[in-house]
Amino acid sequence: MNRDWIATARTLSEALPYLQRYSGAVVVVKFGGNAMGDDDAMAEFARDIVLMRQVGMNPVVVHGGGPMINEMLGKLGIESQFVRGKRVTDKATVEVVEMILSGLVNKRIVQAINDQGGRAVGISGKDDDLMVCEADDPELGFVGRPVEMNVQVIRDLYSAGIIPVIAPVATGMADNETFNVNGDTAAGAIAGALQADRLLLLTDVAGVKNAEGDVITQLTPEDVEALIADGTIAGGMIPKTETALKALRDGVRAVVIVDGRVQNACLLELFTEHGAGSLIRSTAPRVPPQAR
Repeated sequence: MNRDWIATARTLSEALPYLQRYSGAVVVVKFGGNAMGDDDAMAEFARDIVLMRQVGMNPVVVHGGGPMINEMLGKLGIESQFVRGKRVTDKATVEVVEMILSGLVNKRIVQAINDQGGRAVGISGKDDDLMVCEADDPELGFVGRPVEMNVQVIRDLYSAGIIPVIAPVATGMADNETFNVNGDTAAGAIAGALQADRLLLLTDVAGVKNAEGDVITQLTPEDVEALIADGTIAGGMIPKTETALKALRDGVRAVVIVDGRVQNACLLELFTEHGAGSLIRSTAPRVPPQAR
């Protein structure tokens, strides 16, 4: 008998407790980074999402698209400006952002999921007033901070067996403005409003690291706050961890900053004890699912 077959059967058997644990669970996945521009990585991500749905989970995909936005702005001769690491989004820029996120990127992900046998529908935060925002900072222009969430449309989709794929573009509180929302921020707000079982923030780094540069696999909110305060967590990891803390306060059971460069990262995180990143929850240890 082929050893690969035996190994596959053993893997499926060992995954049973995790499959039982996550049956019916809502898992919000923020998809972004370099994987979005790679066809093979996109197909692998789509397979993982379809598998999650097939075994009874309710995956909700929220995506970014910064590199594609930068590319289109360059083609149009629109110069990008940044304040404290965030893109200044004027009227011309937000129109490009909406076109790329709600159009090109969103539909690529939807098609990839459908190609793997799933049923996906792409929407944005503007659909059914899913995400209503106000300006995050006047200096940044049309960059939004979610202040009102209406997630019934998401529940309707996954209750019908459909995987929602959401572009982080939102409606403004006044004058029907359009706002660009940071992808992590949008995913955190959606996960909180859904009271999700898990929020997975896929990134291009290994996870939260300590002062020695080693990945910390388990943290509490207090750990994260201390690491931010002493400067260990810095740069682009600060907004990700702050998103994680807010999501936990809003009722998400656990947040994982996942190394999206790892093959089958979502499945590794959900269906094994090892995981693929940094787990943040009030009771941090990654324990067998029966005890969670």
